[in-house]
Amino acid sequence: AFGYCSSLPGGVYITDIAKWCEIDFGGVGSNPLYFVHNLYLNNELVTDLVIPDSVTSIGGAVFSGCSSLTSITIPEGVTSIGKSAFSGCSSLTSITIPEGVTSIGESAFSGCSLLTSITIPEGVTSIGKFAFSSCSSLTSIVIPDGVTSIGNYAFNWCKNLTSIVIPDGVTSIGDGMFKYCSNLTSIVISDSVTSIGDEAFFECKKLTDITFVGTMAQWRSIEKSSNWNKNTGNYTVHCTDGDIPKSQS
Repeated sequence: AFGYCSSLPGGVYITDIAKWCEIDFGGVGSNPLYFVHNLYLNNELVTDLVIPDSVTSIGGAVFSGCSSLTSITIPEGVTSIGKSAFSGCSSLTSITIPEGVTSIGESAFSGCSLLTSITIPEGVTSIGKFAFSSCSSLTSIVIPDGVTSIGNYAFNWCKNLTSIVIPDGVTSIGDGMFKYCSNLTSIVISDSVTSIGDEAFFECKKLTDITFVGTMAQWRSIEKSSNWNKNTGNYTVHCTDGDIPKSQS
């Protein structure tokens, strides 16, 4: 609807942040904010955003490309964060996600290149594909035990991520999930995982330790793509009953 309307003067001007959050844009190109980057509320540039308590969901692409945003506080009543909701918020350094959120949509925080850490609350059960893709400053992320689904490429290009724990309940590590996570050195994988996708750890050249919370037999029974460990470091898989070198994993 607003594709490439990059000459809109100044930015997008609104008077009601709660109603803005309710809009579900069909994609990033549907939102003029994606092209002009600055959001004004009652003629004031929005930098530290506090979403009102009346909001229960954040629509798709609603803040996508808003480079003026530096911090976001989401109220307890919000249960879902839509597809690409905060993608490309390149100045965002902190965000608080409340306990009530149950799903984080596809590409919700992709391209938030200044985010250094994020804690996903206990209520979240699904993380969409590309959700944190290209969060290049992200060094740590906590995934709660309630998460059962993590989409493909969810953390690819998180080049400063050093370690992560895949909790009990997650059954698959999808295609390209940690692709180009060039500083990833260690990962803990639950024995609930039954499959590892194509190029899941591609170019993770510093990967040295995979801790698998299960037996060597269980590890070997996991269905793995032929390229799941392409171009990785010389890691060792540490199982509950012994270690498996990369060459035998």
